[in-house]
Amino acid sequence: MGSGADGVETVPLRALGARALRRLSQERGLGFSAAELERLRRYFEREEREPTDVELAGLAQSWSEHCSYKSSRAILRRAFGPLRRDRRILGTGDAGVMRFPGGGAYALRIESHNHPSAVEPYGGAATGIGGILRDVLAVGAEPIGLADPLFFGPLELDPSAVPPGVKSPRFLASGVVAGIRDYGNRVGVPTVAGSVGFDPTFVVNPLVNVGCVGWLAGGRPLPNRARRAGDRLVLAGGRTGRDGIGGVTFASRELDAASGTASRGAVQLGNPILKEPLIRASLEAFERGLVAGLKDLGGGGLATASGELVHAAGLGQRLQLDRVPLRERGLRPWEVWVSESQERMLFDVRPEDRDELLELFGERDVEATDIGEVVRAPVETVLWEGTPAARLRLDFRIDAPRLVPKKARRAPPPRGRARVPDRELGRLFERLLLSPAVLSREPVVRVYDHEIMGRTVIKPLHGAVGSPSHGDAAVLRPRADRPGGLAVSTASNPWTCREDPYEGAVGVVEEAARQLYAVGARPDAVSDCLNFGSPERPAVVRDLELTTRGLATAARALGLAVPSGNVSLHNHGLGREIPPTPVLLATGLVDDIARAVTSDLKGSGDALFLLGRSRPELGGSLWARLGGRRRLAVPRGDPAGLRRDGERLLRSIRRGEVVAAHDVGEGGVAVTLAEMAFGGDLGFAVDLARTGLGSPGLAGVAEGGSRLVLEVPPARRTAFLRTMRGSPIAALGTVTRAAGRFGWGSRELASLDLADLYPRWRSGLSLP
Repeated sequence: MGSGADGVETVPLRALGARALRRLSQERGLGFSAAELERLRRYFEREEREPTDVELAGLAQSWSEHCSYKSSRAILRRAFGPLRRDRRILGTGDAGVMRFPGGGAYALRIESHNHPSAVEPYGGAATGIGGILRDVLAVGAEPIGLADPLFFGPLELDPSAVPPGVKSPRFLASGVVAGIRDYGNRVGVPTVAGSVGFDPTFVVNPLVNVGCVGWLAGGRPLPNRARRAGDRLVLAGGRTGRDGIGGVTFASRELDAASGTASRGAVQLGNPILKEPLIRASLEAFERGLVAGLKDLGGGGLATASGELVHAAGLGQRLQLDRVPLRERGLRPWEVWVSESQERMLFDVRPEDRDELLELFGERDVEATDIGEVVRAPVETVLWEGTPAARLRLDFRIDAPRLVPKKARRAPPPRGRARVPDRELGRLFERLLLSPAVLSREPVVRVYDHEIMGRTVIKPLHGAVGSPSHGDAAVLRPRADRPGGLAVSTASNPWTCREDPYEGAVGVVEEAARQLYAVGARPDAVSDCLNFGSPERPAVVRDLELTTRGLATAARALGLAVPSGNVSLHNHGLGREIPPTPVLLATGLVDDIARAVTSDLKGSGDALFLLGRSRPELGGSLWARLGGRRRLAVPRGDPAGLRRDGERLLRSIRRGEVVAAHDVGEGGVAVTLAEMAFGGDLGFAVDLARTGLGSPGLAGVAEGGSRLVLEVPPARRTAFLRTMRGSPIAALGTVTRAAGRFGWGSRELASLDLADLYPRWRSGLSLP
């Protein structure tokens, strides 16, 4: 094998001792553990040869935590395995695919791009969007909606509190939002859901999770595996460069003070202007039946995509690596092999269809190149200018060695109680409403195009044109010829999960379901992104197991399928670690989009009802966080009860009995009512004693119980109560023309000047 400056290099490995092996791995940025290095040495001793740099680079990608899930796969299988056998699921490849009533199917997937965004926020977030679009495209679906749940440190953090080498939260947030805006808007896919959270635990490791839903008119997903030996492998899209090299190994280690400079090359460069014709050409190729199987080139680049494509079918491959179109001169073969340059897809194509596919892409001005073939033996052979660059058994390269991480013993859940003072409740409610956690997200939402494609029936912001407020979910219309809709929302709560990972996770699933019920959608599926710290810490592994168990238990009780997901570990560094942060992309089915409802109040004199049983626990609540109160009990969930109540609510919405609905989340009933009033430019008068909680302060700020506030016109009140018979319903009060008034029985507690608060709430969150 060659060893020239631009050729394939043989790496002497077999004679190295353990210390020299570790140094080799560190110098080349491979990220192998000591046990993995020993496994490599034994393999090449049996082969009676030394590895090449191409082989080592490919192995490093496939064995990384990011690609292999080597620390979490067993945990995920135990929790979600049964939920993957749901009959509604049509596919569980790069994205999950769900059956859509009346014909067709939809895809959903959520991913993380945390480490790249911490280093280069604009590019990291932009290429996160590019990657999630490819995941959905890779099952044959047209992307129709994006979501962006995000977490940063406090925007007003004193610069002296930012660790050396770490970018300020405001810089990160503005860069991330700009990257999502520019990529999504330019590629022409609406951003319809998401969230923005702030906490000191996310200063070093911000979370940039991105989700996408797609539409398959034919209802049949394409497989992420090769079809048969003899098929051609065609690489389509952008040219390959040096960007994104080592991206998955970078994502599989902790951030440090040098990451911002040393790892900048691991961040990919996105090109949404190329992505749009790539999507269109791919969809046309799918429609013509020219693609038998496919993978997108994401983490690990061509090495990961090609290996997984053929290995999934028990086959092998023979690739001409020097045929890969390059964006710049001088790339080494190993760099071409693992580069994560964006906007690339790999297709398995029948030989008789190859020329037509190449012609189709040429007509769209999208480059497509035949780079190799599928072979029968489960071995990969990679050539560079006629020189063998790699020859490995695919089971050895793709099936990474599994880890059995140590798990700490389960700690008892917190049982602490707290009393909310009943004095100056108006000031307390105002403080909650104007906290960064609750301030209007309109300054972020408005920079995204959420109407392009013309499918967005209910938009991210609800309410009158001059007084938009927060909604719970967006509703898309996938088929123009049918009234059915697809609701999309995101949900997460790292603060309750930090206190109690199991109950916190149950609460996150309930939140996702409530948001779907609130617009008139039956919860159908979730895709989960599990953001955690180092799997080398037993406490993190314990939290991951408890969280997945809670998610699975609640999903099963609510009838939710879990066809896809993602794990993001190693979100730690510089002595800081994020809390357990499961983030959900949730979808629901709307029978008739004309009956979907929004959160804004509709008419003075309408009745306000509280659906659900209120719970007094305050663990992880906004009230507790603002006061720095920890170790408080987290509200226990009741997903089966929520499902029963939700089904009755859906019937009531279909019958026109409920005209507005909003789930009770951060800030409790007080914040929920204010947001509904903001959207309708109206007011309310309520009796907090009707919540069933023991004190006015607790009744206003408690967040537990999977509750929703509902608006019902007087003429529909009797019918509504009949429909909801058997569910916990409390008559809170009425909609008024102005102000927000809170009482306790016959006693008036507090009044909010909504006209004064609204502009402060609406404009309080600002990004440069």
